[in-house]
Amino acid sequence: MEISVFVSKFAPLAREAGRAFRIDPVVILAQAAIETGWGESTLCREYHNFFGITAYGLPNVWWTGRWTELSPRSLRFRIYPDDKCSFMDYCRLLRSAYPRAADMSANPTAFAKEIAYSPYLSEVNGDNREAYRKLIVRLCRTIHCQLSTINCQLK
Repeated sequence: MEISVFVSKFAPLAREAGRAFRIDPVVILAQAAIETGWGESTLCREYHNFFGITAYGLPNVWWTGRWTELSPRSLRFRIYPDDKCSFMDYCRLLRSAYPRAADMSANPTAFAKEIAYSPYLSEVNGDNREAYRKLIVRLCRTIHCQLSTINCQLK
């Protein structure tokens, strides 16, 4: 999906979830872009999981407990009934499990460092913390520019 289409389509969900959990929508969209390849992943398109959230933990108001495996012996990932539930559950997780990162979300550089060097990433799975940190910062800049353009067009 084109960046501009992704941002305009999912910005309202990021804003709503961000308001509910006091998290900057720009970092929400950046992580969704990373985890879904700008909305192209199977996990996103078929299962409404925009953040690669695994099926651990108890069901909650946004996740009913349903899960999928994308391949034999893969991790189990949450299946959401719709896109909004994925955004809300991600922000709930961020606010409850990574409150320092959530509190820093208005500063993408600080947020990126906090989340990249937290248990959110797993080097066991081949994640590169420093590359992830840099990618979040770069995508936040891109998304911020896209949102500015969209907001100017709406006026």
